Amino acid sequence: MIGKLGIVVAGGPAPGINSVIAAASIRASLAGCEVIGLRDGFEWVMQGRTDEVVQLDIELVSRLHFRGGSFIGISRANPTATPDGMSNVIQALDKLGIDKLITIGGDGTAFLANALQQATDGSVRIAHVPKTIDNDLPLPPGIDTFGYQTARHIGAGILNSLMVDAHSMSRWYFVITMGRTAGHLALGIGKAAGATLTLVPEEFAADTPLASVVDTLVGAIIKRLAFGQRHGVAVIAEGISEVIDFGTYEKRALRDKDGNVRFSTTRIGDILRDAVQEELKKLGIAADTVPKDIGYEVRSADPIPFDMEYTRDLGYCAARYLCEGGGGAMVTMQGGRFVPVPFSEIRDDEAKATRVRLVDIHSERYKIARRYMIRIRRDDFTNPSLLAKLAATAHMSVDDFRNRFEPLTRDEPPPLVLQT
Repeated sequence: MIGKLGIVVAGGPAPGINSVIAAASIRASLAGCEVIGLRDGFEWVMQGRTDEVVQLDIELVSRLHFRGGSFIGISRANPTATPDGMSNVIQALDKLGIDKLITIGGDGTAFLANALQQATDGSVRIAHVPKTIDNDLPLPPGIDTFGYQTARHIGAGILNSLMVDAHSMSRWYFVITMGRTAGHLALGIGKAAGATLTLVPEEFAADTPLASVVDTLVGAIIKRLAFGQRHGVAVIAEGISEVIDFGTYEKRALRDKDGNVRFSTTRIGDILRDAVQEELKKLGIAADTVPKDIGYEVRSADPIPFDMEYTRDLGYCAARYLCEGGGGAMVTMQGGRFVPVPFSEIRDDEAKATRVRLVDIHSERYKIARRYMIRIRRDDFTNPSLLAKLAATAHMSVDDFRNRFEPLTRDEPPPLVLQT
């Protein structure tokens, strides 16, 4: 079963894409299968064009695995978004002679891969390689999507530098990380680097008032000041924009036609900085706060060895799986073994999308992260001397401080109890 293998990358960049492309191309080529890369995601084939392709032979791809980005380009073009998009893709694949396709992407691409395989009625067999620095695809617990570890590694290094700068300049940084729905990247970076606190969307209910997020940050600043520290770094997943009610700042929350916040243009860090400064001014507290986005610099970085090895395994298995007659599944490595996960097991039919893996805020991993954070906690209100110190720092009475900040502890995880 030889045929021809196509490779397409969709969504956003993630470290390790080129390694998947290289490993899959080498494995398929050694099996006698011609490999074609579709340039710029589905952008051209959904127009029916077959001229924007590249022949992926062994000599061309052999050293790609060291490089970030995508050698064959990438886009968010969605064939299901136009009336003729899907049929044009099918016709283009048929014209190119492609009977096997590796899709490299996140949850949207996984859903599209499933839809495309169904639309071709099995004439094109598809294997999806899960890629996202958000780490939010429904893989088994403890198994990361490729690119996440590199993004966390680079992000932790950036955060380390910002923490040194924050200490030197007596300022606070509000660091916004990528993560539309899930806060894995923010939590991973914040916990690894020892950030002052980390905020993820999973800890907030839908339509949480912006004031609750602002007071969480204000409370952390007050608590640090109470102990003589004027600096700190808060890591904030951009996905909190999807769960908060912006209130008076709604005009600055730029949205798409479906009402979703456009992260690329909504400056959530600026909004939080301005809202926090407004509240600090009311309390008579001076604090230098600076917003900082990190995202593009971590998602296109060269992969660290972990992701290089991991993605070479994924690329090899994807190509071999298809060459041996497989298809209709997401490619995973579990316990060092290849395990194909059928598309049917990762679909959310009600939402017409791929299921998303969220941060488990009830896990020991998250609870330990919370124990190291500097933020207003439940036990701050059971220690009279500490409570008085916090209230004095905020220029408030004890009762006023309690009334304002104690509600922030309502959803605080219970004390950590390790099973022995």
